[in-house]
Amino acid sequence: MANNKSYIVEVEPAKPSENGKPAMGPVYRSTFGVEPHIPGMDSCWDIFRMSVEKYPNNPMLGHREIVDGKHGDYVWLTYKQVYDIVIKVGNAIRNCGVEQGGRCGIYGANSEGWIISMEACNAHGLYCVPLYDTLGASAVEFVICHAEVSIVFAEEKKIPEVFKTFPKTAEYIKTIVSFGKIASEQREEATKLGVAIYSWDEFLVLGDDKHFELPVKKKSDICTIMYTSGTTGDPKGVLISNTSIVTIVAAVNRFLQGVNEPLTVDDVYLSYLPLAHIFDRIIEECFISHGAQIGFWRGDVKLLVEDIGVLKPTVLCAVPRVLDRIYSGLTQKISSGGFLKNILFNVAYSYKLFGMNNGHKHEEAAPLFDRFVFDKVKQGLGGKVRLILSGAAPLASHVESYLKVVTCTHVLQGYGLTETCAGSFVSIPNEQTMLGTVGPPVPNVDARLESVPEMGYDALSSTPRGEICIRGETLFSGYHKREDLTNEVLVDGWFHTGDIGEWQPNGAMKIVDRKKNIFKLAQGEYVAVENLENIYGLVAAIDSIWVYGNSFESFLVAVVNPNMQAIENWSNENGLSGDFNSLCQNEKVKEYILGELSKIGKEKKLKGFEIIRAVHLDPVPFDMDRDLITPTFKKKRPQMLKYYQNIVDSMYKKK
Repeated sequence: MANNKSYIVEVEPAKPSENGKPAMGPVYRSTFGVEPHIPGMDSCWDIFRMSVEKYPNNPMLGHREIVDGKHGDYVWLTYKQVYDIVIKVGNAIRNCGVEQGGRCGIYGANSEGWIISMEACNAHGLYCVPLYDTLGASAVEFVICHAEVSIVFAEEKKIPEVFKTFPKTAEYIKTIVSFGKIASEQREEATKLGVAIYSWDEFLVLGDDKHFELPVKKKSDICTIMYTSGTTGDPKGVLISNTSIVTIVAAVNRFLQGVNEPLTVDDVYLSYLPLAHIFDRIIEECFISHGAQIGFWRGDVKLLVEDIGVLKPTVLCAVPRVLDRIYSGLTQKISSGGFLKNILFNVAYSYKLFGMNNGHKHEEAAPLFDRFVFDKVKQGLGGKVRLILSGAAPLASHVESYLKVVTCTHVLQGYGLTETCAGSFVSIPNEQTMLGTVGPPVPNVDARLESVPEMGYDALSSTPRGEICIRGETLFSGYHKREDLTNEVLVDGWFHTGDIGEWQPNGAMKIVDRKKNIFKLAQGEYVAVENLENIYGLVAAIDSIWVYGNSFESFLVAVVNPNMQAIENWSNENGLSGDFNSLCQNEKVKEYILGELSKIGKEKKLKGFEIIRAVHLDPVPFDMDRDLITPTFKKKRPQMLKYYQNIVDSMYKKK
């Protein structure tokens, strides 16, 4: 009963290698076709405005009310109520002298204020510039200056962080607005810095008696500049137009209709993934386009499951780390449930998985077991989740398979970048053959592979592999003030992702490698490994270092060739005896090297996820005899991993 259907259709033939250009595989498109733009929906503002007209009294944005010092149920603002506040905020922004094309920074956790500020930007044709500190210590200052942000909306607790960016940002920032209150000492500080500062309520009053006409907005207008953690150097400002967002919203709608899971006004979404990233922004735009509900979490990952239980979302978006946490929690709970319960669960799991692998839909594979065994898991996620969508990094196949069975819902894996306006590929519900893949391209997107001969990847072979290239109206408009970088990745209308993919017979894409020596950690952060090795190489006690991480782990490990003289000197001073080989096995020596690496990391202001958490000391230098380096002493990374695989595995297990 297995389904051999392919979900892609060829729209252009392959191109062989010519004039030194690599070969390119055929261009494929989703079999769900192309979803045209909705008439009148030309901008992000239209997405919201049309829903307000259609669903004025639907609840739109909600948070958990505090009753007697405890978090209670969700309280809601309707679409019309949100619209009225948006108009006030927009008038207040314009009253501060910000005109169409101006840059508005938003800094803080997801909240009603975040969305309202974003919609005010959409209304007046302003560039919404999300600010977030995970990009590194000076990133907020860099983004404000680079994007020329003149007004910043900030969560109450982020106001001091905005102040820290002065005096460098003084020539740009004229106004700061808190989503909450302003302390008297903060007012004094603002006066000293020569910047206007308002609490949320004060700012709303500023727009009360003002009326500014909403400017005409074109499809090609930029609506947001999203900064991504550049693989080296400063963050890159990705320019995203109205067209990109409207096109991807239409594509998501066509995809969900195609798999018989359309969004409706009854859908409920938990907003906890950062709105500063494209993944969450696009999902929330999709919900807004349907007049659906968006409830905000409390900001604590330990309380996330409780928020889910109260809100009862119908769609849950997650990054693999969150799903890993849910998986671990479930497996622990089940293994501690007693012998008989354990056996029953395992029988039910195997039976249902067998049925699904043989082509049965998840709801038909084991309805009795769903009702009596797996229902508790479903209720633990609120009881109403029908779609779980994982993105930002690869989801481990055993976690994906497990959750597909026990949550009684579709678990889909997607792939996309900020530059492609989030999801470019997504897997199909009830298609077990897509396990471990990111599925076929979404509608409105063209995809092809380009050969990478230097890595041995051939887009024209019987198993086509190569760099994933994407074309379509979802693409970004370029990097802000970096035409050079734009031209590197946008060639003849094709965006080169830097990821190596492999087409599957059913039209799904499998991510198999990264073109450059860059990888993503489980939390979705990119690591430029060569840059890190150069920094860590400054430690006097080491001769050479190989840094490793992957998309299933949240931290880095390293294999180090220590400097013999330095290690022996340190060991003598610290009362340790033994030859060099035995000293390299000594835990105290390992701790010393790890400490030295951390020290240089902090000195060079590396981000938390760039700090090495475990180390193995190899007394034998990396050499050609073991095929670990080239004759010019460049590291052969795949061979390094193969050689040190067991050591790497044990370093991750111990942490």
